[in-house]
Amino acid sequence: MPRPNLFVIGAMKSGTTSLHSYLDAHPSIFMVPNKEPTHFVDGDELRAVSPLIWEAGFWRDRRRYLDLFAAAGDAPIIGESSTNYSKRPMIDGVADRIADYDPKARIVYLMRDPVERTLSHYWHLVRWHDESRDPLAAVRQDPRYRAVSHYAMQITPYLERFGHEQVKPLTLESLKADPAGVMAELYRWLGVDAAFLPPNLGERRNVAERETTQARGHGLLRRFRRSRAWARVAHVVPAGIRGLGRDLAEKAIDRDTLDMGPAIDYLRPLQQQETRELSEVLRREFPEWKTLAGDAATR
Repeated sequence: MPRPNLFVIGAMKSGTTSLHSYLDAHPSIFMVPNKEPTHFVDGDELRAVSPLIWEAGFWRDRRRYLDLFAAAGDAPIIGESSTNYSKRPMIDGVADRIADYDPKARIVYLMRDPVERTLSHYWHLVRWHDESRDPLAAVRQDPRYRAVSHYAMQITPYLERFGHEQVKPLTLESLKADPAGVMAELYRWLGVDAAFLPPNLGERRNVAERETTQARGHGLLRRFRRSRAWARVAHVVPAGIRGLGRDLAEKAIDRDTLDMGPAIDYLRPLQQQETRELSEVLRREFPEWKTLAGDAATR
């Protein structure tokens, strides 16, 4: 049975979906169609962080997980992408589990300007979960936002278990600036034809839209509207009542109208220090992270 030997571990909201598709385009690489199988995790930790991925259940059963790769054939590189693999301390021990499974595995860690990644994480939770706080309150009160952007903390266990030779750190900014060059370097590192040019290289996946919706109150009504119970009865509820319920559950937001400056000012000095830690770990600087440096603003 084909077995995965390549793991794209994150970071969340850093372009992993696009990278996954670029890797999968290569004729010598098979990437599992089910992005985020998240097998190498503790179930209780996963349930607290990603209930929907927990429900998918690939963390429970090794055989069911390996069935995802059945179509890989004789591809020399077989991979998956799960951003929950780099969400310490909410989810821990993943590097150990992957190393026990395959000590020769290759690890790819895609990072993004930590300020921009944190704010993108905020908008993701506003849209898909029930984040109703303003940006500054959210990033100050919820340590999960900064933890996922604390790249040194996330990558260190993988470097300790696999070594620098088997861990490939990349940045979204470099991938956007020179996609062909970065992919050629990555293909070469994986030992496949580096001259191959992905036909989908110009595509970007999961690009955030300017307009979104945010839960009202504590999000209880919106959670109900997204529940299985509501799905079973919604078709018999009059359209006017459904519309009223939607308006009571959530509100529309134009992201361009919200001042992100206070959150950026709060995050920048903290994440500059964390990036200095990362530079020491990886022995390189990150001049491409303009918002972190104060050279640009973001929404």
